[in-house]
Amino acid sequence: MIKLNEVHKVYTQGKHGFHALKDINLFFEKGEIVCVIGPSGCGKTTLLNILGGLDTPTSGDMVIDDRLTTNFIEKEWDYFRNHRIGFIFQQYNLIEHLPIVENVALSCKLSGEKNKSARAKAIELLKKVGLEQHLHKLPGELSGGERQRVSIARALINDPDIILADEPTGALDKKTGAEIMDLIK
Repeated sequence: MIKLNEVHKVYTQGKHGFHALKDINLFFEKGEIVCVIGPSGCGKTTLLNILGGLDTPTSGDMVIDDRLTTNFIEKEWDYFRNHRIGFIFQQYNLIEHLPIVENVALSCKLSGEKNKSARAKAIELLKKVGLEQHLHKLPGELSGGERQRVSIARALINDPDIILADEPTGALDKKTGAEIMDLIK
């Protein structure tokens, strides 16, 4: 499904470069659950961003379903990100001026779903993550754990083939974290 071959990512700062990823070779098959574990600053988020098409490698190749991503046009990346990938960001990335039901429904609307249907799906997912009492609240009115659950609902709304999760249960208590991992699976 996704293959990385000799992937490097170098961030330049002035005359100096910082090697965030070096010689990454990975292969992910459909149905696998893969955890990337390492200390802070080791490149985990950079790897997820490359896998999700939010960043590009400095060198090396990424292949998705036997297609080299360097041949993707922007429209193909947009389709991949909107229909095939669900992102659970470490910092949530919620739109602060939209109620949480609209934050979740937005991903569905961007994929072409009608407003009423997208909203119904959003409500269903927000109920599954235990936020049915907060549908019309703004993200700033929620705790960190509640914001995390909104982010998870948003990532799942399009029933993606791939879920990229950057510390998906970091802001959750142990019981809620286990429930959310079951939902993601």
